[in-house]
Amino acid sequence: MKAMRVLFLLFLFGAIAGSANAQKYAYVNTQKILEKLPEFKAAQQQLDELSDKWQKEIDNKQKEIGKMWDAYQKEKILLPEEERTKREAEINKKDLEVRELQKQRFGVNGELHQKRQELIRPIQEKIQRAIKEIAEAGGYAFIFDTSQSAFILYADPKLDKTDAVLKKLGVN
Repeated sequence: MKAMRVLFLLFLFGAIAGSANAQKYAYVNTQKILEKLPEFKAAQQQLDELSDKWQKEIDNKQKEIGKMWDAYQKEKILLPEEERTKREAEINKKDLEVRELQKQRFGVNGELHQKRQELIRPIQEKIQRAIKEIAEAGGYAFIFDTSQSAFILYADPKLDKTDAVLKKLGVN
């Protein structure tokens, strides 16, 4: 009985190993693909410009708050308690507004993130379609992305389909 189990397990492992060898694998480097696409470069430039514009706006508001704080510190001793409280509240309110603006623009679901999704998602979908077409045409069971994947320790250059995807997208 024990011999039958061992024989069955050996057969099972052999079948699994055999089917794994029959599958075809390939990989691409999506970062390389993105860097070669003119529309990605244009989208990235647009995002950088927008980010710089918003950051300058926030920096200017923070400088204004800094000036208000400095002026308040110089006059603080001469001000009555009621006026000090009023000025501190005004400065704190402005500071809170700037932090809220920063969150609105650069937060996790902020305007920059939404704009990035709007500009980059169509490009990613285009790449994904090209990869799918290459996978289906080549009979690949899996195509891995090596651009940000730390778990692939070695990849045979013959299995790299990055250039095929670029060709499919019309980029040399």
